[in-house]
Amino acid sequence: MNSIPASAEEAKKQARLLRNKLKEEGMAISHSKSLELVAQQHGFRDWNTLFARFGNRPTRDWQQGDRVSGLYLSQSFEAEIIAVKKIGDGWFRLTFQFDEPVDVITFEGMSNYRRRTSQVIGPDGTTREKTSNGRPHMVLDI
Repeated sequence: MNSIPASAEEAKKQARLLRNKLKEEGMAISHSKSLELVAQQHGFRDWNTLFARFGNRPTRDWQQGDRVSGLYLSQSFEAEIIAVKKIGDGWFRLTFQFDEPVDVITFEGMSNYRRRTSQVIGPDGTTREKTSNGRPHMVLDI
């Protein structure tokens, strides 16, 4: 299974590319069939199930100076976004300046405080990267 598209528009683009490639190979399929195949390729039962994952919410455009809160490596934080770079449909590389340093080590007797981090955040407000327990590195309250 490939990584899930960032948006319905990206999934539709994949379906168009698949349909065109198959047509070049002499195998014409309908647009709806290509949508179904893309959904299945990403581990979903059908297109409607994949589409529902994206919901009807608009993509968030982050701005320098935005105030955010959430969890970073399972630690609560409040921060200001000090840098923004759009890297894809709904995906941004954001640099956060924490209001209070965040201890990123959970073992007693050890600490490592961070005041700043850069993370790639998707349309759902989370990172693709996960910790060893399966949680995203960062989860924003959106």
